[in-house]
Amino acid sequence: MPIQRLLDDEMPTGDAIALVLEQAGIDTVFGISGGHTGHVFTALSKRQNSIRTVLVREESLGAVMAETYGRLTGRPGVLLGQGPWVLGNGLLGTIEALLSSSPMLLLTDLSDTPAFSLHAPYQSGTGEYGNWDARTAFRGVTKEVFPALDPASAVHGTQLAIKHALAGQRGPVAVLYSIAALAGRVGPGTMPRLYPTGAYLPGALPRASEAAVADAAEALARAARPVIVAGNGVRIAQAFEPLRALAESAGIPVVSTPSGKSVMAETHPLALGVFGTFGLEAANACVQEADCVLIVGSKLTASDTARENPALLDPERQTFIQIDVEPRNLSWTFPVEHPLLGEAGTVMEQLREALGRRRDAAAGLARVAALRRAHGYFDGPERAAGGSPVAPQRIIAALNEALPENGLVTCDAGENRIFMTHDFQSKRAGSFLQAAGAGPMGYAIPSAIAAKIVHPDRPVVAVCGDGGFAMTMNGLMTALENDVPVVTLILNNHALGWSKHSRGDFATRFDEFDHAAIARAMGCRGIKVTAPDGLDAALHEALHEASTAGVPTVIDVETSLATAFSDVVSPLAR
Repeated sequence: MPIQRLLDDEMPTGDAIALVLEQAGIDTVFGISGGHTGHVFTALSKRQNSIRTVLVREESLGAVMAETYGRLTGRPGVLLGQGPWVLGNGLLGTIEALLSSSPMLLLTDLSDTPAFSLHAPYQSGTGEYGNWDARTAFRGVTKEVFPALDPASAVHGTQLAIKHALAGQRGPVAVLYSIAALAGRVGPGTMPRLYPTGAYLPGALPRASEAAVADAAEALARAARPVIVAGNGVRIAQAFEPLRALAESAGIPVVSTPSGKSVMAETHPLALGVFGTFGLEAANACVQEADCVLIVGSKLTASDTARENPALLDPERQTFIQIDVEPRNLSWTFPVEHPLLGEAGTVMEQLREALGRRRDAAAGLARVAALRRAHGYFDGPERAAGGSPVAPQRIIAALNEALPENGLVTCDAGENRIFMTHDFQSKRAGSFLQAAGAGPMGYAIPSAIAAKIVHPDRPVVAVCGDGGFAMTMNGLMTALENDVPVVTLILNNHALGWSKHSRGDFATRFDEFDHAAIARAMGCRGIKVTAPDGLDAALHEALHEASTAGVPTVIDVETSLATAFSDVVSPLAR
């Protein structure tokens, strides 16, 4: 069928940009109006039935929300706002999107003043002497930058940005609109011609080579002790079911990287949790003894793999099979005998079919059970610790107990995230989100808000330290304004825990603040917990209030500094 043109009638450029977003299935935009982007906000006001616009209090929160939206939906998350601040303040979420391969659009402006561009006009990012260079600046932190200097380029550039954000290894893409582009109009006669957005959306990725899959399947069939290392690529591809199906049919234990945590529920009888530097002993033992390692959607960075310790991963004694959508990631950190280029879910289905019934599924279950008995598995005695301030492991155990199976958790950076990675046991695939690409503080609260917007029927808990809470507590204003009842759990040790345990007290300690009272002053519920016996009631009350009253709740827990991140570092990384 012949392709139709995008527009039948002439309309403002901003209206056409909003139409493009709608055609791409993007139903939420995060941002704060400024510069010339008011033209797009005006257009979005006409599409409130199809696109929700979330006004944030600062661009970094909007950037994290957009990154999380992209991570959870597979559609590009959109941050809309003025160029200098989308770049500067929004960098937190943008770098995380780049390093975690989350599809994201930065729709922003050049803040240009055309008649005076050579005379250093206020805020201008056009790059002449006296101006800042927006194109060069955005190019350093995105997959691609599309400058849009006329109305047609603004619309088509938005379509191309969506295409590039989703193509291959996903990531953030910027569109820089000039005032001439946004203040203009487009229509059926616009040149170059404009066509519907669907043609620019990537189709199904090609399958991996059948011969390469057959060879990899043969290696898996011969292996006595195979293991699957599942990374963030499984989450990006939403390949939770193909991973589970492959593991179950072949009886292969599954460990995950930190950024891949929860791509398989850690309650599954074939799961062994996170491996590597901050991994569980059982997971690391399984990888150490493996003779064949199937790596799905992971770059195997040094921070994940105990600094590439050959006692853990070693291509000289183990056969490596690697699945990745980006050819440059194959055989990157380790040489791989069986590289498989393709989308994670598709290639795992191919492997499952090629393997057939050649493996004893029961043997894998027995291996996992034996490793859990020998090394423990989310059952350490510190999970029942008493005393005040409360041990981090005790807090996490209470959260594990209170959170229902469909709950979602978002984590901040710092020591609290290390404890959560190590001690929180996910109950459902895709239920644990953390900023493991760049690792910025200030991620948990805005990420939780976006997660709750995407999944309004699921309870969502943001876990952060007091440092991360102070950075982003204004996100709770956005949660209140948008009726997004998230729960925030603060591990409040009055310190930057990671830094304190790395180098001592200087410039790492905070004064004591009552974060529960701050939350109440905003209009949220606030609960202060000072002893373990108050945890369970606080969590159940918060989750109940979130589901019934629809009000955000903050639980401020006095947290012990007696446990350090170094206590959960694997001996392989020391």
